[in-house]
Formats: sequence, C-alpha cells, structure tokens
Amino acid sequence: PIFIQVRQLGLVNSMWGVILPLVAFGLPGSVVILRNFFMSVPGELEDASYIDGCTTFGFFRFILLPLARPALLAVGTLQVIGSWNEYFLPLIVLADPQQWPLPLGIMQYQGQYGTDYARIMAYVTLLIIPAVLFYLIAEKYIVTGLTGGELKG
Repeated sequence: PIFIQVRQLGLVNSMWGVILPLVAFGLPGSVVILRNFFMSVPGELEDASYIDGCTTFGFFRFILLPLARPALLAVGTLQVIGSWNEYFLPLIVLADPQQWPLPLGIMQYQGQYGTDYARIMAYVTLLIIPAVLFYLIAEKYIVTGLTGGELKG
C-alpha cells in the first residue's frame, strides 16, 4: 500500500518518496515522547509568562522550545538513527542504483551463485560507524529527553 501511494503521488525513484514515508512512520513515537515532555511543564509557568506580557506564540518560542531542547534532540536522534538503518523502503521506492543509500550497498556483494561474507562484514562495520558516532554524541540528550517528562524539579 505504501508503494502504491508513493507511485500515485509520482514520487517513485525520488528521495521524497523515501523521506515522506519515514517522516510519517516516525510521527507517532515522536508525538508520544514530546507529549509526555510538554505535559510535565507546570501550568504556572504559562500563567507567569502571560502576566509578563508574553503571547501564546511567545510562550511557545521563548519558553517551551528552550525547555524542550533535550526532548527535541532525543526525538531527532532516534529518527536519524532509525532512518539511517532503513533498508526495505529505499529498496522498493528507488529503482536507480545511483540513488541508493548506503544500507543498500550490501546487495553489491551478494550474487546468484555466492556471497562474499568478508566484504559484507567489512561494509557493515563501516556502515555503522556514523550511526554509533552520532549516538555517542547525542546520548546525553536522548537520556535527558526521554526521562524529562517524568522528572519534576
């Protein structure tokens, strides 16, 4: 069904045909994480900002967004790592091998009569390095963002 929808939108063999479904798949989990975080913000903070002359948009921009930075970074990190490891969707949507993302490169070492396991393992090792580095850099934001809705200070 996803491929049919992507084809009807004219996004086959286009990066947007991969990006839009990945965003749609990531929204439910992101909403759950961000909802818990925003529900933990005390209502008195909003009342105090209105007393100080802040508008609703100003409250969101100047108070909520800076407070939500750890949660937003946690959601972004989880989505980037999940999208980086995506294999099946680009395989179905992108017909041109020149547009394939790195996870699809594994197929270059598999043939009808044999598989070069040494090259596949080397490729997988090189493939996970950016994801691991990204996770190590953003680890503190993931922990803070995921537990921020439960900690009240």
